[in-house]
Amino acid sequence: MTASIATSHRALHHAIYAADVWEFRLCNQRGKFAYLPCRLNVRPAVKTVQLWPKLRYTQTIKTAAFAIPNENNESERSGSHACSDDQVLMPSENNYSSSDLHEEAVDSLPESGSGVFQMVEHSANLASLLEKLKAVHLHVLASEQWNASRLKLCHKNYMESATNLIHYLALKCLGNEPLKDLALISLLNLEMVNSSVLASLSTCIELLEDLQLKSVRTNKEVSARICTQEKIYQQKKGHFAVDTVRMKAYSNRELLLGPLQGRKLNHIMTTVGEEALQSETLIADLIKAGTSIIRINCAHGSPESWSEIISRVKRSSQMLEAPCRILMDLAGPKLRTDDLKPGPCVVKVSPKKNATGKVIFPAQVWLSHKGAGAPPPHLSPDAVLFIDDQKFFSEIKVGDTLRFFDARGKKRMLKISSVFHVFSGTGFMAECTRTAYVSSGTELYIKRKKDRFPVGKVVDVPARESFIRLRVGDLLKISRDGTCDQDNSIGHESGAYRITCSSGYLFDAVKPGERIAFDDGKIWGVIKGTSISEIVVSITHAGLRGTKLGSQKSINIPDSNVRFEGVTSKDLVDLDFVASHADMVGVSFIRDTRDIIVLRQELEKRKLQNLGIVLKIETKSGFEKLPLLLLEAMKSSNPLGVMIARGDLAVECGWERLADIQEEILSISCAAHVPVIWATQVLESLVKFGVPTRAEITDVASGRRASCIMLNKGRHIVEAVSALDNILNSNSKQMQTEVRSLVPSGHLF
Repeated sequence: MTASIATSHRALHHAIYAADVWEFRLCNQRGKFAYLPCRLNVRPAVKTVQLWPKLRYTQTIKTAAFAIPNENNESERSGSHACSDDQVLMPSENNYSSSDLHEEAVDSLPESGSGVFQMVEHSANLASLLEKLKAVHLHVLASEQWNASRLKLCHKNYMESATNLIHYLALKCLGNEPLKDLALISLLNLEMVNSSVLASLSTCIELLEDLQLKSVRTNKEVSARICTQEKIYQQKKGHFAVDTVRMKAYSNRELLLGPLQGRKLNHIMTTVGEEALQSETLIADLIKAGTSIIRINCAHGSPESWSEIISRVKRSSQMLEAPCRILMDLAGPKLRTDDLKPGPCVVKVSPKKNATGKVIFPAQVWLSHKGAGAPPPHLSPDAVLFIDDQKFFSEIKVGDTLRFFDARGKKRMLKISSVFHVFSGTGFMAECTRTAYVSSGTELYIKRKKDRFPVGKVVDVPARESFIRLRVGDLLKISRDGTCDQDNSIGHESGAYRITCSSGYLFDAVKPGERIAFDDGKIWGVIKGTSISEIVVSITHAGLRGTKLGSQKSINIPDSNVRFEGVTSKDLVDLDFVASHADMVGVSFIRDTRDIIVLRQELEKRKLQNLGIVLKIETKSGFEKLPLLLLEAMKSSNPLGVMIARGDLAVECGWERLADIQEEILSISCAAHVPVIWATQVLESLVKFGVPTRAEITDVASGRRASCIMLNKGRHIVEAVSALDNILNSNSKQMQTEVRSLVPSGHLF
């Protein structure tokens, strides 16, 4: 074996030296490496004949490369001096990536297929290009051989995908310089290499070898080209590696996310919570608007509410004849603030006022019996009040004025403006022209002549959400004990606000001087002091008027070395529910292959070979180890996908790196033929406020490269889903028509 390796190394060294090529780089421009243990084995190169990329959103067919196999159909076999006896070096980050995961192979040959021949024949040294490409090809083959033991552990369903991932990592190990000349002459499109590395390289080698034999120009050149095209046509019915790879990627996507309906190009995932239970039509409206996957976060809610949401999804999906799958995210070991003491059970009713304090629009208040359900979707009341007595609805009518004393003892009035028939009863919309604080037990009455008639009592007013408002320079104490005093009403006067976090991981990991972030990076601070039960933080970043920090908000410590358990005890309990109700399980905060191993063992115990697995990449460690995580997950037959959870990922890795990181995740996942879910803050302004920003629209356009785009819940979620569906499935036919009108008809091609 040692002699074989040495011979292979000498063969590659000779190829590189003879070609007088660039120095092959084993690190990226930043000089960082990642290590993947491997062993040497031999596997013949995969042959391909034809490679025609077609961009999904254009009508133009561009020639990348085409060739015929060698007469003897033999493949190169060798090792690579770029690998040590124990490791293949792979860059953990790079400065280039794929920009389109959905390029397609086209069966027909374009009429103007000679352009690539002309470019190659005008190159300075065809032989040098061929030797360079062969050296790269040998290096890619060696990477597969060195990782043979790892590949043997992968499930047969993922063997081809895992192998291509290894090839892709080997190619990235060299950097993009060795392929620069090939890209400049349009022989090889670097953006499409990641999904079929070996097939693409083999095709280009065969093309250059064919051109080298047919270097005579003029009439002989034309004859050679025609002959080549005829041979390709004769083999079109054969088995092509590129076609196989393309179908494998599509198959993996459909296994996890389900088939796309009609002519749609991407799935839309929508996050829902307990707010979906307040409207009988919300789930159906989401599916009508284009949602094909509903996401439930197990960090919030209860099995009872999850069951009801899933029942409504299945009922609406069946009624609308629109398939809709369920993804349930395990909460994972996320650090969060504990619940603050609840505020008073009071709701503020406030009319709209102008700059001088004059009321310009009264507050809209919805009144109904608790069992009647939520207001109709087209209404947007400022407050919702439930009345305990059904007689309330028979005693009043439109135009009546309801009087009451609010929580401060102030006299206030509600004027009934309209009546609506809802799911199981009647509701009224009322107007209030003065600010009022309404609490549970508030009595409403009608004053007629000299008497007043009580008509109902307000019930079930929820407690107001508690929060603290932090400003730059404030001190914040984080306590381990959840029973400590959380009264922050005098926090600023006493010198520090106080919250609790019951997770011991936080207190065991942090050190003075390290950074800490809250609520997805909205608040930042520096740790000033630590003890077994308390951490003191100085706030360094917040809004100009302060930023609210409430219950169950995220805590990130990007500078600290936290040792989490991959799957928590709560996750194991929730996994039993997920197994019997959901199509996919999302694994949160993955950091290491140990997390995948634990999950696979739990799935095997429950015999869940068909449950889809979505790896949520939201930590720095998860991103840096993504190839290893994918290879580990490919040891089981479960459908597999990746979610780019950009919220925590940006906090963990830095905002300035997020764009490059998400491109890298897309590229690696494409090489592994694994579908990607594009998540976090997609059309957030549209979801929350009803109007998108320009940047959000372009972000969605970039997200087209993913298999699925996820929206989070918000007030305008249905409109956002509809808008997202239109953006994803729009075409440029109208623009093409307008452009053609500028060109004389005689000059159209």
